[in-house]
Amino acid sequence: VQLQASGGGSVQAGGSLRLSCASSGRTFSSYGMGWFRQAPGKEREFVAGISWSGGSTYYADSVKGRFTISRDNAKKTVYLQMNSLKPEDTGIYYCAGATTATMGPYDHWGQGTQVTVSS
Repeated sequence: VQLQASGGGSVQAGGSLRLSCASSGRTFSSYGMGWFRQAPGKEREFVAGISWSGGSTYYADSVKGRFTISRDNAKKTVYLQMNSLKPEDTGIYYCAGATTATMGPYDHWGQGTQVTVSS
């Protein structure tokens, strides 16, 4: 399985970014997907997850109401729409593939894309 994340960049606080993660190598539509992030000097943390069909989603409390995870199984791509960005959202964002049809655990990881939010 290969996961290729893209869409990161530098924005000012209050701005928006949309991350994408393209998958190849296995039946994308059979597995849950997720987004994680890692800030400098901190451990990687869960951001959002989505089930195989997109019917169930889950978010970390810190991003609820601002971020939206979605997927397009025909394109084998998962997205993370990030609005009202804050400086504390800065970090490397990783997409991950689950071992099940739901939202975890995760065993496949992309290379990460950098998101920088300035105040």
